[in-house]
Amino acid sequence: MMRKFKYFIDYDKEEKWLKEMANKGYQLESVSFGYKFRQAEPKDTVIKIDYRRFKKQEDFIEYCTLFEDSGWQHIIGTKSSGTQYFKKMDHNSDEDIFSDKKSRAGKYKRLSNMFMEMAICYLPIFVALQTTGAIDVEAIVNPKLLYFTQGLWEMSGLSFWRAFLFETPFALFRGLAWLFIPVSLISFLFFSYKANRLYEKNLN
Repeated sequence: MMRKFKYFIDYDKEEKWLKEMANKGYQLESVSFGYKFRQAEPKDTVIKIDYRRFKKQEDFIEYCTLFEDSGWQHIIGTKSSGTQYFKKMDHNSDEDIFSDKKSRAGKYKRLSNMFMEMAICYLPIFVALQTTGAIDVEAIVNPKLLYFTQGLWEMSGLSFWRAFLFETPFALFRGLAWLFIPVSLISFLFFSYKANRLYEKNLN
């Protein structure tokens, strides 16, 4: 077994990479905490990706069955995972799981909406933490505010370095804790934008 750590927004690039891995003799086994491959004979494997979530298990099963009837085996994904992986099993089936540009682009629109939903969920959390003082935005610009030792910046010599080195791990922890929410919020907005650009690109 081999595990690779990568992250893709562009499913076309991910599909190309998975095809290259299969040609090198690495067949995709799972996608959770990285990509897990098993070593096998090099094979020209075609994998296509869709993004779709379902409320009901029956709808998910019907979705998978529809593709399998067209020669594509569902290999990875659950009704709530979003990203769905299909492997071409019938050489006579179409080269893509989508029939036209609109349906092919739709996966990026659904992905963009998911990231936007996540950003919307994080926004009130960020506002609440900032309002209550749990997140100190000024500390992001001025890291000295992360240090709580009284009179630290007026100290000198050995006393300063002893106090500074002692508190630095705690200051770093505070900084990372404060940064998690705003960084996540910005990341979700960025990924939503990138996915939407891919949606528009695939429509043209």
